[in-house]
This record gives sequence, C-alpha cells and structure tokens, in this order.
Amino acid sequence: MPEKKKIRVIVVDDSALVRSLLAEIINRQPDMECVGTANDPLIAREMIRERNPDVITLDVEMPRMDGIDFLERLMRLRPMPVVMVSTLTQRGAEVTIRALELGAVDFVAKPRVGLASGINALADEIVEKIRIAAASHVHRIVAKAAARAAASAHAAAAAGPASAAPAPPLGRISTEKLIAIGASTGGTEAIKEVLLPMPADAPAIVITQHMPPGFTTSFAARLDSLCRIRVKEAENGERILPGHAYIAPGGKQFRVARSGANYVAVVDDGPPVNRHKPSVEVLFKSVAAAAGPNAYGIMLTGMGNDGAAAMREMKDAGAYNYVQDESTCVVFGMPREAIAHGAADEVLPLPQITPALLARLRSSTERLHHRI
Repeated sequence: MPEKKKIRVIVVDDSALVRSLLAEIINRQPDMECVGTANDPLIAREMIRERNPDVITLDVEMPRMDGIDFLERLMRLRPMPVVMVSTLTQRGAEVTIRALELGAVDFVAKPRVGLASGINALADEIVEKIRIAAASHVHRIVAKAAARAAASAHAAAAAGPASAAPAPPLGRISTEKLIAIGASTGGTEAIKEVLLPMPADAPAIVITQHMPPGFTTSFAARLDSLCRIRVKEAENGERILPGHAYIAPGGKQFRVARSGANYVAVVDDGPPVNRHKPSVEVLFKSVAAAAGPNAYGIMLTGMGNDGAAAMREMKDAGAYNYVQDESTCVVFGMPREAIAHGAADEVLPLPQITPALLARLRSSTERLHHRI
C-alpha cells in the first residue's frame, strides 16, 4: 500500500522563535511536513513557487509587506489554503476578520506573553486547522466568489445607482419568527452572505460561529457596518428583537429563552458541548424549545458535527431548515452531518439560501394577510 502523501506546509512569520516552534510542531506530525519557513512575504512568494505547499501559515503583521496585502495578492493570483496566525488584541482581531474575508480558511490566536509555552499549548489546535485547511475547497470557493463579485459589479455598472436599492421590507410579520444560524470553518464569510440581503425588518436572528473571545466582537462590528439589520454580540438577559442579529460571544454559551411573549438571550459560562464554546448544539436546542414552528434554521460550512442533532430537534419541533450545499462550502462537515440526521428541508448553494428564506417569509406574511 503506497504511503499517504504528507501535507506540505510553509510557515511565514517575522519571529524566528515562532517559525521554529511552528516548524517543530508540524514536523512532529506523521501526516505533515514543514517544507520551508520565511520571515517575510517576499521571500515566501519565491518559496511558494519553488516548493508548491498545500497550506501556508501566515503571520498577520510583518515587515516589507503585511500579511493582509500578501494574502490579497495570493488569493488573486494563486488561491490556496491559508491559516492566519493572529495576536490576541483588538487590532489582531480586526485584521483577522479582514483576512477571513479575503479567503483565509481559519486562524490561530497566539498569546501576547509566554509565546513558546503558549504556542506549544496550541499545538493540537494548530495541526487540526492545518489538516482542515488542506482538505478545504479554497480554490473553488475563491474562484466562485470572484466570479460573483465581478458579475454583481458588472450588473451594478449596467443598472446604475438604482441597483443599490435596499431590499424591500417583509411587511407585517409575526414577531415570534426567529432565524438561527450555525457555522464554523469558512463561516464568517458565509454568515455575511446570508445577512447582507436581509431587509431592515427581518425577523430576529441568532448566530453561533465557532470563534474565540475577542474575535466575535470584531466580527459583529464588521457585519454591523455592512448590513441593513443591526448586528451585535449577544448579552445575557437582553430582549431579542426583529431587525437585529445576535452573535454568540467567543468563549461563552448562547441560548434563547422565552419570557412571556418575548425571546431573551441567555449567555453563560457553561461547559463546552461537542468540544465547542460557543456550540451550535446549545443554540439550536434552545431554539427548538423556545420557538418551535416559528423557527428557521440555517446550517453553514464547518468541520465536525456540532449542531446536527439539535437541528433535527428543531425540524421535529416544526422549524423549517436550510443547509448549505457541498459545492459552496469551504468545509462540508457540519452541513453533511445535518443532512445525515434528516434535519434539512432544503439543501441549497449559499447564494440561494437568503432569497429562499425571504420568499418563504413573504408567503407566510401573505397567508397571514389573507386570514385577516
């Protein structure tokens, strides 16, 4: 039986210590090897040409050309799986969100102090994310996203300013309607694509994206600046309102509860579920109980099975569920598991999920008007 090909990794970081630590962690794995290290992107560019890696780990802040500029050029000229190495700072979080927008598969947040011990403590997470990145569909997703962006830019140019008209309002819709979204690897961009077309009067939206503390704050702020609805991190005890999206804070569990006629956010320090905190399972299970047939579930790209069983609970409680299809997923793990659990009502390419959901909401509004 032929030996399985190892995952070839290039480490790009301006810190000699970080390069050495990452190379050592990678080379300890039987299924991967570090085929080169570079202290800046210009050296990395030549190394990528010569050594043809499967995955790059890329520092966010570097001399001569920062990681974001390099990533933007790389994704335009030679799309490939990239895992960002970020700092646990607000600036690091903001830059990392930008990197994910540009096509990075995932990121690892390195500590600001105790670098050697901190990175070694992250060894399992680092190699898991490299494996996921190596198996991801970055080339295909980046190419499709570029084609969609070009098509929409062309359509906007042809149609003139009217093409930027806001999405038509949904009109009179029950405040009991609730949309729940779960995602992991590749999810930041997928969530953005789901939220951008939402009209300002969309039902309340609750979201769990696997992300560490600090980064969800920057993620919510970025979405809030782009969307017609308000987007924020969920806070314990706050009322969940239409026209708003609430993101589970990193490192906390987020669920929905009923308080009379209202939904309220419950954010606590509960244990990890399916190894995740926040966990999609926790959110979806609470939505099944609190919203039942008034809920709509959306499962997006991600590794593993978090949320699949609870999404089936949502369906059994009367919710209507959308699952992202394999062709548009960065990683078809969580969606595949949701489908396997019989949780999906519709399996759709990412760009079709929001239009399908809005059409369903509008038809329910029309039915309500006819009854009135």
